[in-house]
Amino acid sequence: MKFLAKTCMAALVAVLCVSGVAHAKKLTLRLAHPMAPGNNVTVGYEKFKEILEKKSNGEIQVKLFPNCMLGSDRVTTESAQRGNLEMSSSSTPNLASFSKSYMAFDLPYITFPENQQKLYAALDDGPLREKLAQVADSIGLVPVMYSEFGYRSFTSATRPISNAASYKGLKVRTTDSPVEVAVAKALGMNPTPIAWGETYTALQQGTVDGEGNTYSLLNDAKHTEVLKYATDSQHNYSMHVLLINKKFFNKLPKETQDMIMEAGKEALAWQRQESVTLEQAAEKAFEDRGIAIYRLSADERKELIDMTRPVWDEFKSDIPQDLIQLIVDTQQ
Repeated sequence: MKFLAKTCMAALVAVLCVSGVAHAKKLTLRLAHPMAPGNNVTVGYEKFKEILEKKSNGEIQVKLFPNCMLGSDRVTTESAQRGNLEMSSSSTPNLASFSKSYMAFDLPYITFPENQQKLYAALDDGPLREKLAQVADSIGLVPVMYSEFGYRSFTSATRPISNAASYKGLKVRTTDSPVEVAVAKALGMNPTPIAWGETYTALQQGTVDGEGNTYSLLNDAKHTEVLKYATDSQHNYSMHVLLINKKFFNKLPKETQDMIMEAGKEALAWQRQESVTLEQAAEKAFEDRGIAIYRLSADERKELIDMTRPVWDEFKSDIPQDLIQLIVDTQQ
């Protein structure tokens, strides 16, 4: 792990050294993220690049570094914090390493797919958006896009999974999020935090039995080559937050700032629609591969909700209660 971290950092430093921030007139924004080619987050940033370069008549160039090219989202977010990289995208669970406030979205069943449009509206305008902007500001960053990531569901490479009882003893890969680890424990699993880029190998070698993630990401990252079983637990929602270094952003002309934010808004609207299509396609790809998807009954889902609800109390002192309430309000 230490060797891998050093290698990722070396690669990041090398790229940053040879890639200038700006030419005589053109501004170059380097944007790093961990998502696989074709993923809903990846295509969203490709759309952001397309829109921003068009809006600026080519005066702003966006250079994309996807698929952990510069390391994990934690590595690239640290680099964006330091100002060595302009932009980084991280999942909300991995942002918990920078601010515990982001753990609010990790809380099990704090949001539900049927209320997604209400959540989007709050993220786009209002107190929830303002609160999250304050959180990003506290860690030296400015949010540009709350990219749709989706709802995580549990999957397994070793044994069938269905209702809550079937999860017991499963070695499951988690992110670094303490909430995600606590959820796995609440369901009787054995959580193992592993970097995203190492998860495929961990599944292949039996280091873990399964993982919880969106079908689209698992399909895009070819985890379907090793996975055999899945549920539609949809136990937690995640976003991929596109962030830009605050000091860098504040030094830009107002016109440039507005262009970046407008491009983010337009790209996000497109990406959210595309995410629905890609998740449906991924679900079909699961079925075509012979991966059995167990559909939870209403009672079985309620059992998962009840078993994991104590996790909320466990992190009551770590997550601002007003932020939790703002999210809960979107589900009414």
